[in-house]
Amino acid sequence: MGNNHKKIGLFLGQKRADFYRFSYGITMFILSIALCPSAWGQTGSIDEPIRYTGGVTIDPTTHEAGLRYAIGVENIQTLRANRTHPEWSDGYGWTYSHASNLAYWNGQFYQHYLSGEADEHISPVQTLLITSKDGKEWSFPKVIFPPYKAPKGVEIPEGSTGYMMHQRMGFYVAPNGRLLTLGFYGHTEDPFRENGIGRVVRELYKDGTMGPIYFIRYDSETPWNETNTTYPFYKKSKDKGFLAACDSLLNDKLQTLQWFEEDNGADGFYSFNKSKQAFSWYKRKDGKTVGLWKHSFAALSEDDGQTFSDPVKVNTLVMSGGKMWGQQTEDGHYAISYNPIDNSEYRYPMALVTSEEGIAYDHLLLVQAEVPPRRFFGRWKDFGPCYMRGITAGNGNPPGDDMWMTYSMNKEDIWVCRIPVPIRYAVDKEVQDDFENMSVGGNIADWNTYSPKWAKIRLVAEKNGNKCLEMNDGDPYDYSRAIRVFQEGTELKARFRIKVQSRDTTQFDVDVTDRFGNRPVRISMGKDGFIRASNGSAMKPLIKYEVDQWVDFKIEMNTANLGSYSLFVDDTVILENAPTVMAVKSVERLSFRTGPFRNIPTRETPNEDFHPPLKNADGKQPLSSYLIDDVFIASTKK
Repeated sequence: MGNNHKKIGLFLGQKRADFYRFSYGITMFILSIALCPSAWGQTGSIDEPIRYTGGVTIDPTTHEAGLRYAIGVENIQTLRANRTHPEWSDGYGWTYSHASNLAYWNGQFYQHYLSGEADEHISPVQTLLITSKDGKEWSFPKVIFPPYKAPKGVEIPEGSTGYMMHQRMGFYVAPNGRLLTLGFYGHTEDPFRENGIGRVVRELYKDGTMGPIYFIRYDSETPWNETNTTYPFYKKSKDKGFLAACDSLLNDKLQTLQWFEEDNGADGFYSFNKSKQAFSWYKRKDGKTVGLWKHSFAALSEDDGQTFSDPVKVNTLVMSGGKMWGQQTEDGHYAISYNPIDNSEYRYPMALVTSEEGIAYDHLLLVQAEVPPRRFFGRWKDFGPCYMRGITAGNGNPPGDDMWMTYSMNKEDIWVCRIPVPIRYAVDKEVQDDFENMSVGGNIADWNTYSPKWAKIRLVAEKNGNKCLEMNDGDPYDYSRAIRVFQEGTELKARFRIKVQSRDTTQFDVDVTDRFGNRPVRISMGKDGFIRASNGSAMKPLIKYEVDQWVDFKIEMNTANLGSYSLFVDDTVILENAPTVMAVKSVERLSFRTGPFRNIPTRETPNEDFHPPLKNADGKQPLSSYLIDDVFIASTKK
């Protein structure tokens, strides 16, 4: 990125930060109270299409935000940005990655995302595609829409610094079975409406190749057409199936309403002209379509999206400039995912709420609670999991009952998550996980996992055939994490085995936590070979362990009288009736982590202050590897 781009990015970044801190919040608060009918409207009506009734809000001081987990969610990193080793990331070394979309077609997942050199809304920007057969292992990215280059003689308009891409829609599976992928070209810094160029489309074929790029629609507020743009109009194609797929998309009012923000249809293209930002939708059981937008806006349609009621702000859904995603799940219920925080610079955690009928929502639960360090500064690279998107209705249904979503982390790395359905947060029986009834490389039932590309989690089999959970870590700035939710209780007996296969620069931590994420019991296996455990507020070295040997742990804990616990290693008590770190009412989670606890960034960490790349941000550390097996947990509540 040139020096001018850096100056522009820093200047506009500060303007953006000031805008969010002082202007937007005040304005939206006043509007929501003074103008929004949902302040007094009937739930389920056009005055309040949906409502969150749970009453639970987040604790903004922690990454887990004091919320319970949606049980069994698997988070998988599909792209780790890398500036100096592009062969390990995208082939370009670009570090702005955002606005991912997801589809499932022809037996595999398709994910595309925006990619820029370093900053949001700074040219060049392109769109990349990655694919996966199982959602766990993903291909190397390839360019599907390159940075725009105008034809000879066409100059960049005054006030623009170049060309960029913007996404609100990624894929479309047509009625004839064709898979289209789409993107939008415009001018920096603002690609919308009079600064837009148009929407492009190309076909993805079953053999992995792609068709030529066409414009499917030119921006209606501009003079752009096929005489002064780089790619031809789609009608030039000789492929009748491709033409039919494009025509079907153009006639689909729900799908194309996703385009409204970039081109507001000055030519009358849209049948509804009051749409807001980042449209998504689902159909309720009563047949009405619910439209969802950024900033908590919702509306209803009774004609399958031809028209909608005026969007109203749903004040019970607290959010800011992040996207909101809603869908019907495989069990016939509904889920809406969003960042439940009213600050756009700190978009964590990623959560969801659930509903039986798609109107009243409850149970605010965690989907993604990790916020790793942002390795590379960039303009508007907000902290946390951003811009969640699921698979749009009609764009495929992966095997199983799971709900799949995609998002960017810190607008730097790209992730997917698999959310088991039915969505639940409580366990009502003892945990007896020896992993023998699970498939090697398959889903880890009832475990919440966080699996970066350089710190993967997977089910493996030892040479003797014993199945267990493997947690690796070669990432200097991230870790793998596995959480087992168990029945909430005040008295706990937990047993598990750990084998350290190799250790280098990381530590392996085990925590017992309550429903809010508080950690009253903490155990650590250090790189010096010592097992340490919490004794009150101090971590005490207790006993040495050997690499490549199983170690049996047993924890007996009681939350009464401010809390105490005993720790056994290989059936020998090494800590007896030790005070817990803190008092908690009950406990319900066992957490395994290949690195120390983190809670930075906080809501006070500067978002737009320039900093150089983190030291060794692009290099791997020597691999540490751990096995977990025979996790048996019993808890009672007295």
